[in-house]
Amino acid sequence: MWHYPVLDPVLISIGPVSIHWYALSYLVGISLVWWSLGQRARAQALAWNDEQISDMIFYGVLGVILGGRIGYMLFYGWQSLAADPLSLFRVWEGGMSFHGGLLGVLVAMYFYGWQQGRGFIGVTDYIAPSVPIALGCGRIGNFINGELPGRVTDVPWAAIYPGEALGRHPSSLYQAFSEGVVLFAIMWLFSRRSRPPFAISGMFLTTYGGLRFITEFFREPDRHLMFIAFDWMTMGQLLSLPMIALGVSFLFYSYHKETV
Repeated sequence: MWHYPVLDPVLISIGPVSIHWYALSYLVGISLVWWSLGQRARAQALAWNDEQISDMIFYGVLGVILGGRIGYMLFYGWQSLAADPLSLFRVWEGGMSFHGGLLGVLVAMYFYGWQQGRGFIGVTDYIAPSVPIALGCGRIGNFINGELPGRVTDVPWAAIYPGEALGRHPSSLYQAFSEGVVLFAIMWLFSRRSRPPFAISGMFLTTYGGLRFITEFFREPDRHLMFIAFDWMTMGQLLSLPMIALGVSFLFYSYHKETV
């Protein structure tokens, strides 16, 4: 076993301004997504220029921040929100939801696609292979913050979290690897060939949902929610099921439509 490192969540403070590692992980992730979108557009001769990518990133960032915060408060912090509606705006207290962020991005991409005349699926098929980079960076931010503790275990690589005596799965690292490295490899390889509309978006939803469902078995459920069904299903797993269903539907529709 190894002791979970105690890291200061604040990277640097200058007067009243503090830069947090978590915020930096978001900035790095967004920058790498921005770069990879340009690389893919040039490598595959896609009809996207730098200005269009820049505008799309702006929409996406708004969707991530607003959707992630609202989603967290609705899915995981409803009691706090009901007791104090202003807690929605106290983002410095922590709390971002991937599923909420995804919904926020989808709404933002819908408006961007409508504004540019590209269509919603045309945009999501383009950005899906790059999204895992940001997800992996975000999970590294979770690791630095000591968030997402895993379930108690005695595996040799178990981590002893600060203030605890029992070893736990380092679930933030599991999710960084699965959502960042594994998902990126699958999506990047899948998107190297020309695919019919809906296929790339469908592959992302299906693969992410499946990976998240699996890694949730190693992550300690949120203490105020615990298991929400069957004495084993977590909120993260419940929210992943619609993603998997929608992703499979997209894939079926995409390839079925091509053969009709």
